[in-house]
Amino acid sequence: MKYFVDIDGTRVEVELDGETARVDGGAPRHAHLVDVAGTPVRLVTIDGAMHRLTARRDGARGRYVVRIDGRRHLVEALDARTRAIRDLSAAAAGPLGPQPLRAPMPGLIVRVSVAPGDDVEAGQGIVAMEAMKMENELRSPAAGIVKAVHARVGTAVEKGALLVEFE
Repeated sequence: MKYFVDIDGTRVEVELDGETARVDGGAPRHAHLVDVAGTPVRLVTIDGAMHRLTARRDGARGRYVVRIDGRRHLVEALDARTRAIRDLSAAAAGPLGPQPLRAPMPGLIVRVSVAPGDDVEAGQGIVAMEAMKMENELRSPAAGIVKAVHARVGTAVEKGALLVEFE
């Protein structure tokens, strides 16, 4: 089965056939996924290398917040048919403009890495916040220019709080 997977704004094509995975037409790799009983943790083994991951649904169908070996990623995984439908409906809707960076959870701002006027790339670290005793780096959803920074180091924010606006 073929999937299109967007990971932090970068799209890859993944083909799964049993325990074989092929990414962007590359060499086939042996992949195996196992649940750790009684926990939200899963262990994925790719060509003998084991990685620990958790995945939590994040709104729309196919969207997840995934932590792999402690790193947080925004992931959307859709089969080929659903991806084509979503792409067509997005094209028909027209451009929405740059989306602001909002707090995904309540927490404390510990670092702000940008200022108004800065150029940023997709996936670049923008703001770091501490939540549940873990530091989470929030990344730019797309390339753009920082319009305004509302996040301030040392301030507590609620889920959905506006942190950074882009032009």
